[in-house]
Amino acid sequence: MTLTPGKMSEEDVRELEAIGFTQEAISDAAQVIGYFNYINRIADGLGVDLEPDMKK
Repeated sequence: MTLTPGKMSEEDVRELEAIGFTQEAISDAAQVIGYFNYINRIADGLGVDLEPDMKK
């Protein structure tokens, strides 16, 4: 989802279900991934510095 979101397919979801993920867990993961991608792009775009105790 991070590097090639346009290549995600229903088959990807089916593979997650096959190893035990529920629809709710898949949705939760997709939302968390999307949020972190969004917030990191905003921070990078605005030049927000990491906090001193955080490493790149």
